[in-house]
Amino acid sequence: MAKITAGIFTSHVPAIGAALDLGKSTDSYWQPVFAGYEPTKAWLREREHRPDVVFLVYNDHATAFSLDFIPTFAIGCADQFKPADEGWGARPVPVVQGHPLLATHIAQSVIQDDFDLTVVNKMDVDHGLTVPMSLMFGQPEAWPCRVIPLAVNVVLYPPPSGRRCYQLGRAIRKAVESYEEDLNVHIWGTGGMSHQLHGPRAGLINKEWDNAFLDKLINDPEGASKVDHLEYMREAGAEGIELVMWLVARGALDPAPAHVTRRFYHVPASNTAVGHLVLENAR
Repeated sequence: MAKITAGIFTSHVPAIGAALDLGKSTDSYWQPVFAGYEPTKAWLREREHRPDVVFLVYNDHATAFSLDFIPTFAIGCADQFKPADEGWGARPVPVVQGHPLLATHIAQSVIQDDFDLTVVNKMDVDHGLTVPMSLMFGQPEAWPCRVIPLAVNVVLYPPPSGRRCYQLGRAIRKAVESYEEDLNVHIWGTGGMSHQLHGPRAGLINKEWDNAFLDKLINDPEGASKVDHLEYMREAGAEGIELVMWLVARGALDPAPAHVTRRFYHVPASNTAVGHLVLENAR
């Protein structure tokens, strides 16, 4: 059967993609950020850790969806997903190859478990998805695995609660493990950490809260799932709400305490705190 063997958690700062695309990854400002991901890239190159499929949880930034139509949870079931033009041209990265058979199986299972997913058969994917792929796999001619996107609304209020996201992760794990093909599946939660892009608190970064959240995600995910929207806003800024997407991935992993393969935190990267975890399930 298919099995979720690991979860990867990372920020998806758009400026990280621009730094890579413009050849600035070794600049003094950016080098510490990219160095923090080198151990994970090496880990992923090991045969036993290479995923066949990545179930990637991210948020769309008004490219596939507009303010006219924003599903709370949308699963991509297409054969492929092209990089989106976010106003300055599409990133020069490979087209994402989907896994429609597994994606539709997950949709069937999860919807029957009372989660109302929107099934999407055509959409472009923006930096929320392509930046994590670049951070983990570099700049290959083709991505080394298939990807199932799950877009979560954290753009327009009300977003889903952390608790709902955590429960969805559990349903996704159940769905994956009922798929008969032998596949090594990763689940990635992306976005965050603390940041705010507008208003009087623009540039907010809360290192103490971010690292406490990482501790809780590792050791007390049930507790992390109970963090409410107001706390995210107050402590992590308006865009800190993206961290609920990490709870989808955490819900699909073994209960606490998690096996931590990699932990990394860095400030600044653009106007955002960068967080990164690799958690492995028992085999």
